[in-house]
Amino acid sequence: MKFETLFNGNFASLGDAVDDWSTVVKSLKELEKEAREDLKAKAYKANWAGVNATVSREFITKTVGEFKDALTQATSIRNILKDARDELVSHRDELRQIIQRGANKNLTVTATGDGGFAVTMLVHPDRAGKGVETPDHSEQDAVNLRDEVQRILNKATESDTSADKVLRALADQAKYGFSGASYKDRDSAAEALKAADAMARLAKNGQDMSAKELAEFNRTLGTYRNDELFAARFASKLGGKETLQLWTDLTTEHAGVRGAELKEMQELQKNLSMTLATATYSDSSGMAQWKKEVINETNTAFRTTSPDVYRSSPYGLQGYQVMSSLMGAGKYDTEFLDSYGKKLIKVDMAPAGSPGMGTNDLWVNSQQGDPTFGKGDGRDPLVGFMKALSHNPEAATNAFADRDVVEHIMHSAQYTDRDSAVGAALESAVTGIADGQHSPALPHSREQGEVMKSVMHAVAQPDTGAALVGNTELGEHLGNMASAYMPEISRTLSGNGTESVFVSDTAATDFGRTDTSRFLYEVARDPEGRAGIVLGETIYTSSLIEAHVKDPSLHDGDTEQALGMIAKNSGIVEGIVGHSLADLKIEGDLGSEKEYNEALKEKGDVVKTFLAAGVGVGTVALVPAGAGAALVGAAVSGFAGGVVNLAIDRIIEGQEMSGALDRALYQSGLELDDSLSSATQQAQAATLDSIEKHDSDLKGEAMSVLIADQLNNGWRDSDGILEDAHVRPSS
Repeated sequence: MKFETLFNGNFASLGDAVDDWSTVVKSLKELEKEAREDLKAKAYKANWAGVNATVSREFITKTVGEFKDALTQATSIRNILKDARDELVSHRDELRQIIQRGANKNLTVTATGDGGFAVTMLVHPDRAGKGVETPDHSEQDAVNLRDEVQRILNKATESDTSADKVLRALADQAKYGFSGASYKDRDSAAEALKAADAMARLAKNGQDMSAKELAEFNRTLGTYRNDELFAARFASKLGGKETLQLWTDLTTEHAGVRGAELKEMQELQKNLSMTLATATYSDSSGMAQWKKEVINETNTAFRTTSPDVYRSSPYGLQGYQVMSSLMGAGKYDTEFLDSYGKKLIKVDMAPAGSPGMGTNDLWVNSQQGDPTFGKGDGRDPLVGFMKALSHNPEAATNAFADRDVVEHIMHSAQYTDRDSAVGAALESAVTGIADGQHSPALPHSREQGEVMKSVMHAVAQPDTGAALVGNTELGEHLGNMASAYMPEISRTLSGNGTESVFVSDTAATDFGRTDTSRFLYEVARDPEGRAGIVLGETIYTSSLIEAHVKDPSLHDGDTEQALGMIAKNSGIVEGIVGHSLADLKIEGDLGSEKEYNEALKEKGDVVKTFLAAGVGVGTVALVPAGAGAALVGAAVSGFAGGVVNLAIDRIIEGQEMSGALDRALYQSGLELDDSLSSATQQAQAATLDSIEKHDSDLKGEAMSVLIADQLNNGWRDSDGILEDAHVRPSS
């Protein structure tokens, strides 16, 4: 900063800018609150159907998010400007004080016209008036004054330039809309950029990092992995190709580590993955180049730059393998995942033969290093990519939009170790809920429903579908997905014209009765898959019963008719599950019930936790909730779910019911009669609970008879449906 600029500065215009941005922040706070509490709340409560139920809600949700980002960015800009103004005023005042102290020693500072300054004598003794004594000063006093002035100018320059860099970096984050980067002051933003530059320099020589430097690198990434400015600056300064080379060097250098060093490298892999994921949301030119480089280098073979020949593989790792190993944590940008995934999946589908069969040989080579620390084989790039999709539902839905892709990826799970990651990605794609996310979901979109339809079709294939459940670990995920789509499944099984009975605000998707019945039959053969179907059907049925008892106007006909249709549908679903289980027994492949019972309890406990926390069962679909937590909520829009709580209790707490053979509901499942009895009593109990809770005029005994009769009809129908759709050992 020039001397005269700081000395004469009043910074009034900067102060005006701070005031203007403060006004903007105040207005945006009001708008953001109104959008969040009014617009979004009304959208979630609205009784919309079809396109409105999905597209409009999604648009409103994104709009509310834009208001939030606008408020965040405006607040950050205001804070940075205010810090810069306050610091510059402070530096100006300090400069004037320093000059005044110099005057006390007969020294002054003058501008030289080129932005610089000079320290000179204020009044030469020879020119002083007669009898006037001038203060003495030494040569060192002049040097000290010069240094003090220069120090202040340096600090003012830093305040000015750092604010400029930070503001430009913020503006570069979003090409359209607003950035969500939040900073309480200019210093925190400037420190983030400074740290990013330092880590990028360190990373350019990854194989030469000392243990101390590696620890610092890991610690810094852990601190800033969610910081948008840091992440974008770090990645763009390092470069796309250099990022892949860095991880190649580090995984080669530290291959085979154990104990504390293994934990450190696992943490580094997580921190680097999350940092890069955060960086992909930046629209800066540097990040645009980084993304382009990474995708261009996916077919490049990366080998370590270490001179240690014993650590180097002649084969190297493909860019796909390196990049995907850094996708296991964090949420990557949708557009980046779309571009990366299209290219990767095309390569994965290239081998000839049956879908998925040649995939493992394509990627896994024992001569290659493993770019992943800990469990799993990082050489299969689809594992990391599927994990990335599981954290970004929008990208997951896009990736599985093509039925051929769904078929290939699902079948490839039989021949690889990617099945768990594939299952999580598919759950994310069809439910709109990211793995590990515990929040209500929007209604299923038509695109999500089409992905689910493709999944069900793949499992329903007579010659190949059973293997997708029997030869993989997809069963639990498929059970969760069936639970999430119990409204659509129920409508498909019950036929057209039942929308007012099987209430749902999701986009209508007809899965086809044959595919639906075969899908449920095959998934029920897996203990955890069966648990998901049973719990999902129980929650949906209980929710529907209570909804119709509470509000008879939901259905054009009478409430008794609606309850009868619900009971019949329950009988069909439970009958398909029961017959699947009975057929397993005939085949001698039933196995232990312990796994099923534990899965049922685990899933039920999760649902109860959400209900206790105030998440209305009716406000969300049954969705995955992360590792070990399979289901969240259920069925009817805006419905609270007191009766559902009781229904879950009957399942997971082993409450005995009259005539249940002294067994907890659904805990047996070994005999068809037991399954039918449990399903009937569950529906009857939900009806009686609803009548009592809402003080309904319906007659309890009459309704119990109706429920039993219609559920039995549905159960008998399920046998006929399966006979028409599936070759069974009992037929």
